[in-house]
Amino acid sequence: MASDEKTEKATPKKRRDQRKKGHVASSKDVIVVASLIGCFYCLQMLFPSIYRALRDALIFQVSSISEMEELSLSNLQLIGMKSVNTLAKCIFPLGVISLAIGVLATGVQTRFLFTKEPLKFKLSKLNPLNGIKNMFSAKQVVELLKAFIKIIILAVVLYGILKDELVMIAQMMDVDPANSFAYVLKEVMSMVLKIGMVFAAIAGFDYFYQRWSYEKGIKMSKEEVKEEFKQMEGDPKVKGKIRSLQQSMARSRMMQAVPDADVIIRNPTHYAVALRYDIDHDNAPVVIAKGQDLIALKIVEIGEQNKVTVIENKPLARGLYASTPLGGQIPAEYYGVVAEILVEVFRLNKKLE
Repeated sequence: MASDEKTEKATPKKRRDQRKKGHVASSKDVIVVASLIGCFYCLQMLFPSIYRALRDALIFQVSSISEMEELSLSNLQLIGMKSVNTLAKCIFPLGVISLAIGVLATGVQTRFLFTKEPLKFKLSKLNPLNGIKNMFSAKQVVELLKAFIKIIILAVVLYGILKDELVMIAQMMDVDPANSFAYVLKEVMSMVLKIGMVFAAIAGFDYFYQRWSYEKGIKMSKEEVKEEFKQMEGDPKVKGKIRSLQQSMARSRMMQAVPDADVIIRNPTHYAVALRYDIDHDNAPVVIAKGQDLIALKIVEIGEQNKVTVIENKPLARGLYASTPLGGQIPAEYYGVVAEILVEVFRLNKKLE
């Protein structure tokens, strides 16, 4: 049915829910390329220290073996521990750097999302039918094509490099080991850079494909959007309570403004409107509080407690209440009658002062 088609973009709520589940767009190729290039550049910088460590370890092993009177287990353990220690010193920095680059590349793509949801055990993961479906899905076809393209590119680049440098690499057998290693490392870095540039282009394509695939996967039908909107609207009772609380808070703020009024116009028991007029800031008198029945009586009570003049005028009270919103200026048709009242109020206040 048309209503079931996934044609609508995912709502912010749907995106938040997917993110909580750990479903975000990310490209593994970006992580691999970043780690590959980063590790090889670090290897180039660390090569002198790695070379010295390996050289010293080799010299130690040769000299130790030549000085041994007998090949005992303790001697072999000493040489073995030295070798393991040297390898650890050489490999550990590269491992840490590779891990850091991988975490950073993943974090940048996922905005450093951390969730335990993907680690939870689910029986559906053990269903062989789901596994078979995934094997023949469009996503797996794309992954297979990418792997095939990578193999072809890698073979072409390696062939081009080795074809030109094979003779020179063979001649390195007669060169000083340090210079030989330096040359080989330089060629390897050149090869890695060329392959990395090509793989970076593939990773860029993969990143945009993963974004497109993710957006397509989280699309919603119109019916789903409507249902989510209803859920977000909430229970009518809850909405009523929220509205009641909001009105209560607004009423409280309104009552706090009553002492600042210059005059309160009332219809004995049904309506009350509190007006304020600041000659320097207001173009016309402003309604700072208004109410009916019990609220009207409360406005009058607060006004009298704060010595605000209260004037009874039934038509004016009803008219101002109906025509002027809270915080709004009174309509022009009431300027005359309100001006007369205010003049009288200001005159009385001056006399009292």
